[in-house]
Amino acid sequence: MSESEYKIVDGAGKFLQAVKEGRQLKDASWTNGRILLSNKRIILAGNDGKRSLPLSNVSSLSGRYDVNQTVAKVSDYVTLQLTNESVVLISMNENTEDFETKLYGALLDKTELHVKHPAVQGGVVQEEAFERARIKVDDDQLNVAMQNGSFISIDLDDVGSAEGTSLEVKGEKRPVLKVEHTIEGTSVQTYLSSDPRTCSVLESLLTKEAQKSQGSVELSETEKRVLMALYSGVSSFEIPDFLGMDVDEVEAIFERLIEADVLEEVRKRREVTMKTRGRNIASEAINEE
Repeated sequence: MSESEYKIVDGAGKFLQAVKEGRQLKDASWTNGRILLSNKRIILAGNDGKRSLPLSNVSSLSGRYDVNQTVAKVSDYVTLQLTNESVVLISMNENTEDFETKLYGALLDKTELHVKHPAVQGGVVQEEAFERARIKVDDDQLNVAMQNGSFISIDLDDVGSAEGTSLEVKGEKRPVLKVEHTIEGTSVQTYLSSDPRTCSVLESLLTKEAQKSQGSVELSETEKRVLMALYSGVSSFEIPDFLGMDVDEVEAIFERLIEADVLEEVRKRREVTMKTRGRNIASEAINEE
């Protein structure tokens, strides 16, 4: 390794090439060996030799890629999409999830980008401008250090959605990720803009986290009205007066939504805050209005 390169993960596992330059390899099989992750590359070493994958060649990480039954039988692996249209799967013997987190860090840490925060707060568009920033991936957070000295911490399990689009940033059209999360219980959107590859990797990370809170929940129109009010910033204590409802009825709705993993109880009698699943439902309901 060069002086500027350092080791992040070094452990045993297995790896497999599922696609080679756009051609799917249906007879692909796992190779056991040593897996090393540095800040510059991934080294896969097995009995047949050693392969080095520069991190600059990783275009994104994606979900399962069960190219055959041999792959499908493995419950936990990371899927790497490479810039030459190849796909490589990696599974660690001990902790694949930890490897994946550290891989995202190696791909994204100290990356410079432009950030608009908050771009939307409580459903209202804000007049903030894009500012330069750098990001760092921790175990459960995406930390953003703004050039003006402020910091933004986005809890990964609090991400409701990550939508890719294209917007004007500093006078030119650039890829932008619209990330929905909360600050002190209020739904906000933070816009993150960088080069296409960085945005693709970021979208992989944030979409993976957002999907954990997805899932259909059958709600009544009244329950949706309560969620939309909370989503818009109305205090849980103000819901009865705001919607013209009986206090006991609102309490019963809160109980039902807590059981459905849509709300989270803050304290008894009765303060609640929205979970990511609830924000997703409320956002969809508002868009349907």
